[in-house]
Amino acid sequence: MSIATLILQTARRLPDNPAITDADGTLTYAAFAERSARVAGGFRGLGLAPGARVVLFMENTGAFFECLMGCWIAGLCAVPVNAKLHPREVAGIAADAGAEALVTTRGLAGGLSAEVASIAHLRTVICAGTADYDRLAGAAPIACANAAPDERAWLFYTSGTTGKPKGAMLSHRNLLAMSLAYLADIDPVDADDTHITCAPVSHGAGLYSLPFLLKGGRQVVLPGFDVEDVLAAIARYRKVSFFAAPTMLTRLVNHPATLTADLTNLKTIYYGGAPMYVADLKQALRMLGPKLCQIFGQGESPMTITALPKALHVGPDGAPAADEVLGSCGYPRTGQEVRVVDEDGRDLPSGEVGEVITRSDCVMEGYWNNPAGTAAALRDGWLYTGDVGSLDGQGYLTLRDRSKDLIISGGSNIYPREVEEVLLRHEGVLEVSVIGAPHADWGEEVVAFVAVRPGASVDAAELDQLCLDNIARFKRPKRYRFEAALPKNNYGKILKTELRRRLAEDLAGDPAENKGTVS
Repeated sequence: MSIATLILQTARRLPDNPAITDADGTLTYAAFAERSARVAGGFRGLGLAPGARVVLFMENTGAFFECLMGCWIAGLCAVPVNAKLHPREVAGIAADAGAEALVTTRGLAGGLSAEVASIAHLRTVICAGTADYDRLAGAAPIACANAAPDERAWLFYTSGTTGKPKGAMLSHRNLLAMSLAYLADIDPVDADDTHITCAPVSHGAGLYSLPFLLKGGRQVVLPGFDVEDVLAAIARYRKVSFFAAPTMLTRLVNHPATLTADLTNLKTIYYGGAPMYVADLKQALRMLGPKLCQIFGQGESPMTITALPKALHVGPDGAPAADEVLGSCGYPRTGQEVRVVDEDGRDLPSGEVGEVITRSDCVMEGYWNNPAGTAAALRDGWLYTGDVGSLDGQGYLTLRDRSKDLIISGGSNIYPREVEEVLLRHEGVLEVSVIGAPHADWGEEVVAFVAVRPGASVDAAELDQLCLDNIARFKRPKRYRFEAALPKNNYGKILKTELRRRLAEDLAGDPAENKGTVS
């Protein structure tokens, strides 16, 4: 059964309820269903057969959701693409996906036509807000295709920060399992709920719109993450939930307007996509209260592997929970199996560190047109995540790092996150990222990139002493590099690949430039 079939059932039940609100106004569920069916008819009119791929390279707008639904009503596979990608990157994804149509928005259309012109299988490029889109959305509506649960619904392309993006093939079954796990583990949702999309709709914020659409909630589409816009939406709408990457959550907490904002309507902020450091999390809990839920997932198992529910963020006295709980990413979600294994796939004892693997109805079919990548990621029905972590006796998962970020110095394993957590205890440190640098004697040495809070003063000696007071001597950074800000990708993840490039340039030039070195 298609996800679209289920959302259309909701539209028949709640025709007058608001479904999609953006800068252009509000569509009721009845209007949303009709426009989506017309878009579907328009796709069919372009000659797109069931199973064809349609790239949605769109800014945050209500039109994204009617195109997504239109794809599913017509039996097509949507390929949502991050609006911040370069047109050349979009062309690469469209070519890899074998896309036959591409829908974009006015702010992204410039330069796109030239990049995709050579893609032979791409029949058309349509820009929302133009006459071409009006014709697409003005076609005769069609009935919803009778898609099987295992038919492909969404090609989720990885961010590609470490190589060529791979398209995780997600079925209607995967998306339904993801949605049901949201309702089981994070929050119940009803027609009074509001979901704000202030992060890119192409990824987590778009995926988690589905539980709300399935239950008749309102989708409020913001163009991006602006703290004052988010606060205004919280003040205006009922029972508000939204996704925030850790950097977004930190910006919200540190913004002066949040101190006096009316947060009565705030229900839940679900956060993930990168580590949320304990010091930052405690600050957020003190300001926002127990309204935070941590999720750990991947595009390959969309948004759904483990979770730390709101109730476990606080202790019996209402204060933030213990550091070891807040530093974990919770326990397996409903319907998920999670293990930590060694290099041979054997289970490791409680507390030992290995690769996190998972199995569930959320796990992808594989990578599109990439059998080698699929074989590496999926083994015996398990998804090998590439994340390193440990399980405790109660089943709580604590992530250490991506396996590629592990530092091995003098034969000892050093997990960057452990060092980063300590450095963030310094009140003057705003952001930090730890990487390994080549060392002739030790193999690698630890280097910390540090962004200092405005007006604060931090030096290497203070940070070194903080490490010596809290972790083993061999784990502490041997060098510190101070930056105005740390580089991030479009989802707020710090780009360690960029930090490694900067470090390599330093080493090739003046070794002492902008570094605090300790012995």
